[in-house]
Formats: sequence, C-alpha cells, structure tokens
Amino acid sequence: MKIRSHSESHLVELDDGSRWQIFPGDLDITLNWKPETELSVVTVDDEVSSHALVGGGGKVRVIREDETWPVREVKSALKEG
Repeated sequence: MKIRSHSESHLVELDDGSRWQIFPGDLDITLNWKPETELSVVTVDDEVSSHALVGGGGKVRVIREDETWPVREVKSALKEG
C-alpha cells in the first residue's frame, strides 16, 4: 500500500483508508517516507503495538488511530531505547 496522508508526524493514512498511530520511538524511521513509499501492514506480537508498517527501509510499530498506547509499556520501551 502507499501513503495517502502523513501530514502529522505521528499519524499515517494508507491508500486503503486505514489510519495508524506511529510509536513515538519509531518516528525517526518515517522521516524518509514519501507518498510513493510501499508499506505493508503486518500483525506483530509486541508489548506496545498490535501491528507494524514494513517498508521504506524499516519496520515501524503502530496501533490503529482510535486505540490508546499502553503507557507503562511505552515508557519502558522508550527507556530501553
């Protein structure tokens, strides 16, 4: 899939209409994304996210736009770097 919109650094909308929140610790990976960047949505077994966007040179942890990040797990993951 391609990117339909990425106007806010932490949100991305794909051309299938799905909208995703990007994990704060992975935002740097998205800096090189362009509208033509091909991304795949995959299910992951991760303590902070349910899915990942794979492509554009990396893997970015995401949750659906209407979900909330698990605060304790996010803080722990960011501390670990």
